[in-house]
Amino acid sequence: MSLLVVGLSHRSAPVSVLERASLSADVQLKLLQDTVAAEPAAEAAVLATCNRIELYADVDKFHAGVAELSTLLAQHSGVGLDELTPYLYVHYEDRAVHHLFSVACGLDSMVVGEGQVLGQIKDSLARAQDLHTAGRLLNDLFQQSLRVGKRAHSETGIDRAGQSLVTFGLEQLAAGEDVSAWARGKKALVIGAGSMSSLAAATLARAGVAEVVVANRTFDRAERLARILTDDEGTDVPARAVPMESVPAELTRADIVVSCTGATGLVLTAEAIAAAVEGRTGAPAPAPATGTPDGFGEEGPSAVRALPPTSLGSEENRPPDLPAAQRSGFSVLGEAAVAGMDAAALEQHAAWVDNATVDRRTAVRRAPGTDAELITALAATAATAGRIPERRRPEPAAVPVRPEPVLFLLDLAMPRDVDAAAHRLAGVRLVDIESLAEASAGAPMAADVDQVRRIVGDEVAAFGAALRAAHITPTVVALRAMAADVVAGEIARLEGRLPGLDDKHRAEITQTVKRVVDKLLHAPTVRVKQLAAEPGGAGYADALRTLFDLDPETVASVSRADDSTEKNRGPE
Repeated sequence: MSLLVVGLSHRSAPVSVLERASLSADVQLKLLQDTVAAEPAAEAAVLATCNRIELYADVDKFHAGVAELSTLLAQHSGVGLDELTPYLYVHYEDRAVHHLFSVACGLDSMVVGEGQVLGQIKDSLARAQDLHTAGRLLNDLFQQSLRVGKRAHSETGIDRAGQSLVTFGLEQLAAGEDVSAWARGKKALVIGAGSMSSLAAATLARAGVAEVVVANRTFDRAERLARILTDDEGTDVPARAVPMESVPAELTRADIVVSCTGATGLVLTAEAIAAAVEGRTGAPAPAPATGTPDGFGEEGPSAVRALPPTSLGSEENRPPDLPAAQRSGFSVLGEAAVAGMDAAALEQHAAWVDNATVDRRTAVRRAPGTDAELITALAATAATAGRIPERRRPEPAAVPVRPEPVLFLLDLAMPRDVDAAAHRLAGVRLVDIESLAEASAGAPMAADVDQVRRIVGDEVAAFGAALRAAHITPTVVALRAMAADVVAGEIARLEGRLPGLDDKHRAEITQTVKRVVDKLLHAPTVRVKQLAAEPGGAGYADALRTLFDLDPETVASVSRADDSTEKNRGPE
């Protein structure tokens, strides 16, 4: 059997795809059951967070396993397999182990070094154990990943390379200010009472907000979180719970809103947010004229609007009044102004100065040689009038000033809780998973990250060796059981031949025979475990079974007993 992981994350898929592929708790349970019911998989575990969905399995066939796991992910996520496939990644054997250990250390997180993923891995293991879909392999893998993650955080400064998604999100909301200084005195509304929402509420309370209001569909959970915040000795921030129906009213009072629920639809629509802003300011919160978050068009803030075309001549077949033309989008640049004008336009100016009339159709057909005369005439006009009208470069359009935000929204849910259209509302600053991904893309990698990578590499090698050694353990146990049966049979035969043997001598003989057998088996069994731990050492178990003619069913029964024990183990 071999370890296989198929998944997608913020590194492989856009947020829009992750959002659509997100799995509810009930769907995750069904996915686990269907995976172990499939032919290639014997064990399964699902790791689903706000920015990753991964299915781990112990499979007996690689290609069949990849096909089956990919199909199951598509079926349960509701995203078609053809659409999902380009965003899926596959890791196998040691690469799968390396991937999970990296995830546990925060190396694969949107914010490098965040430690919340450890709790999510622990929950994933507990879920698989409750359904009995995690056997020896996945139990060992997930338990070890938790230990590796804890080691990385305790032995290195990986926490300095990044922070939790909540802290990073609040830093983005504060837009460069110190979070504590920015949050102090503000009123906070936290929607949801899960692990992420609880972390957000605690972070805001410690940052010194004036009040924390918790809203949740299950009111008891909201009350419990509010009570925990109130009892926290590290803060004196008042906290209270409200039902979800009170969220619209609380929005008009809140300065900061953090939302992270398991809802499949929007929790806060753009209309509700606009109404909340209007309730706070007394004026509507209009969306900017364009569909971009900063209120500019697709061309950006430097885009300009072209002036409407202006005729060179009036209905009287003369150029426009020069001072009037100056006010309506023309400028005076002297002789340089004639460079871009055609012969007909130049001739019209010259004729107008001489109080003459010109047939434009005739002028167009005049020879190019006349251009010099026209330019000379226009130059004379410039000398007399002091200016020549021309089209000037359009002035940049005035950029509308976006008002300072009065409502700060942090959406940590996947799929999103807050309508993305809120980005366009004046007086609102929205930070969501998508904007967090963009903000964290260029985050610098600290030296501690390299140290954690070395830890991961060492732990992957050690886990692989232990896994290969464990693979031969049932064979060694079966060999020793067979040796014990041989000793017991020989002692029974000895008692039949020497019926008068007293207990003292019988015990001494039995102990001597056991010591001889143990000494004979010690060196081969220790050495075969060492060899099996090396890459390619799996064949030693087969050799041992063949040399000692071990019963395959005995070996299999030992393995089943170990797996049963592992499935009943809880996460550390």
